[in-house]
Amino acid sequence: MATDRANPTHWVPHISPLRCGIVATILLAATIQSQAQWQILPTPTTADLRGIHAVGNGVAWASGTNGTVLRTTDDGAHWQLCPTPPNAEPLDFRGIQAFDAQTAIVMSSGKGDLSRLYKTTDACQTWTLLFTNPEKDGFFDAIQADSREHAVVLGDSVASKLQMWQWNEGSDPEAELSYQDAHLAEAGESSFAASNSVLQLVSTSQVDPIWKYAMRWASGTSSHEYMTIMRHEKTKTCEPCRGDITRLSFPLKAKSSSAGIFSFSFRDDLTGIFVGGNYANPEATMDTAAFTIDGGMKWLPAQTPPHGFRSSAAYDPTTKTWITVGPNGTDISTDDGRNWRALKPTPADSPDADRDWNALSLPFVVGPHGRIGKLRPDALVAAPAAKGTKP
Repeated sequence: MATDRANPTHWVPHISPLRCGIVATILLAATIQSQAQWQILPTPTTADLRGIHAVGNGVAWASGTNGTVLRTTDDGAHWQLCPTPPNAEPLDFRGIQAFDAQTAIVMSSGKGDLSRLYKTTDACQTWTLLFTNPEKDGFFDAIQADSREHAVVLGDSVASKLQMWQWNEGSDPEAELSYQDAHLAEAGESSFAASNSVLQLVSTSQVDPIWKYAMRWASGTSSHEYMTIMRHEKTKTCEPCRGDITRLSFPLKAKSSSAGIFSFSFRDDLTGIFVGGNYANPEATMDTAAFTIDGGMKWLPAQTPPHGFRSSAAYDPTTKTWITVGPNGTDISTDDGRNWRALKPTPADSPDADRDWNALSLPFVVGPHGRIGKLRPDALVAAPAAKGTKP
């Protein structure tokens, strides 16, 4: 029976201080573990941030509009506003790949020569222009690097030809154009450059060590009647060649040019998820996520989808938790993408801590107007693997 504030003499049953303390501790722990989330960090910019890459040991790099690049070496306590790369003031840096506190490659997205790559090796004091998109109708969507000397860039198709570039240190990137066959793309096919997460370089047991990597990437079609993910693996049986391409259909129907796959990731050879939806209708929950347990050959819609459009997702191996973010919220899954539930702020968090996010690289998340958050250490709790899933 609760205390009646209007009647201070109302009878209240006795509860020992010890029991009261235990109950309070349990309730507080449950609240923190299930809900505490993004701590909003101070930043020196109001640019819209689209790229983030945490490399560990307290080092992370972020990027965004107006040629903006940020860097932290103290786990987000302070963010340095880097000098803008040469002639990059009007560029939108939607992807960044970092390697340590000194070295990073940043990618801008835009039509034609507004799509570029820059690299720094001295903590962003100076920048070198690596590559400018030579296709006047081209558009860079994502960059992934597996070393300081090698990166892969995915772009929209041009003249029904898929555009994928490899950059190798010391080489002419234009000479490294590959995977440009017409049968790999359809008219107007493109990807979303929302969070630099429609391309993934992965290590698989089937890949010959001399190739170092396999690639998967997602794309949509101009008709927007379906969405696809394509997987490319250079296998042990492959002589020096372009590799095998598999086009995999998803169980979703994109209803407009603003709908599609915005982010996907695999945590091992077989297990992966994708998220997306319709950015023009961010509250809609239909067709916002799917999962696979066979390397992407077959995809199944999430049984309980995220609570709206999501632009980025990442996996936390310590707690075996997927986390995804978007403009209207944050969701997590502990059963490899089958079911998602909202991660809501607590009184310890900013009231809008769960929303207005574009991209994440754990433990950091970025959004518009210079917004950066850091996942609280107690935001996720370890969960057992769901039945029938690979641990």
